[in-house]
Amino acid sequence: MKQKQASGTAGYMALFRALESYRPEAERLFEDTMAVGFLKPSLRRAACLSRIPVVGEVVRWYIDKQWPGARTSGIARTRFIDDELINALKNGVKQVVILGAGFDSRAYRIPGIERAQVYEVDYPSTLEAKRDKVQKMLGRIPGNVTFSEIDFNHQRLGDLLAGSGFDQRRRSFFIWEGVTNYLTPQAVDVTLRFIGGMPEGSVAVFTYIHKGVLDRPESFEGTQNLARLLRENSEPWTFGLYPKELPAYLEARRLRLVEDIGATEYRAKYMRSERCKKGYEFYRIAIARVDRSSHPRGGSSLTAHDRRRRDSFTEPLG
Repeated sequence: MKQKQASGTAGYMALFRALESYRPEAERLFEDTMAVGFLKPSLRRAACLSRIPVVGEVVRWYIDKQWPGARTSGIARTRFIDDELINALKNGVKQVVILGAGFDSRAYRIPGIERAQVYEVDYPSTLEAKRDKVQKMLGRIPGNVTFSEIDFNHQRLGDLLAGSGFDQRRRSFFIWEGVTNYLTPQAVDVTLRFIGGMPEGSVAVFTYIHKGVLDRPESFEGTQNLARLLRENSEPWTFGLYPKELPAYLEARRLRLVEDIGATEYRAKYMRSERCKKGYEFYRIAIARVDRSSHPRGGSSLTAHDRRRRDSFTEPLG
């Protein structure tokens, strides 16, 4: 990431969310009315033009041609994580932490989140840009939202949150979307160990990339222009995991894997076949729960619902 500049990839995700929000109500996966407000002028023009039916199809086609699967994977994972957060709030979670918050607007648009304390955590330059834009759009920062600046590669999440009013004794819900692949292995390890030390029942929903895309990028569809885009934004990918190693990796950090799902599956979950484009199969979503009731490598005490989600997982070929 370039110093004193908001994340470039955060801007592209905001564009994808704005494009989806401008689709007809019966077709869109979610409505994020704030997304367009986070965009730089050139991307904002593209998003606004997409409201014109034929032009919108051309804009989405061009993006999908340049970066196959990036947009469709991004909007499907947005909806997937939205649903997980809504369920957590319905189940009584009162503390939500959005790690690498970027231009994520869940703190302002998800029903019921106004009754929870939300911590938006990200790199200082990105949070500064976000704070300014949220204030312009809403007139103020809601009282239940706290901004906390961090460089994951050089600071510990626990140290940061301790000074932000975060209560480590309360069951919490963590969102870590589109971040781990930009960090060092140590930074990911430290952050997940902190989450693993939270009260039992706390949940982390996080994305990661299949490590094969770092070792053999040509084996995955949709990587042709990706490396160039990441270089231009000074945001190279540095961390990934092999899905088969994920359960043991999480258990070593006092977390139980509930679900591990790839882009093919989470697109299919929400999209009609004609919208379910290929590409970005290396991008995955994991759900992990704090569970200390058994030995790290012993039998699981997951709920029956969680076991069904875990056992239904089938890994696509990379």
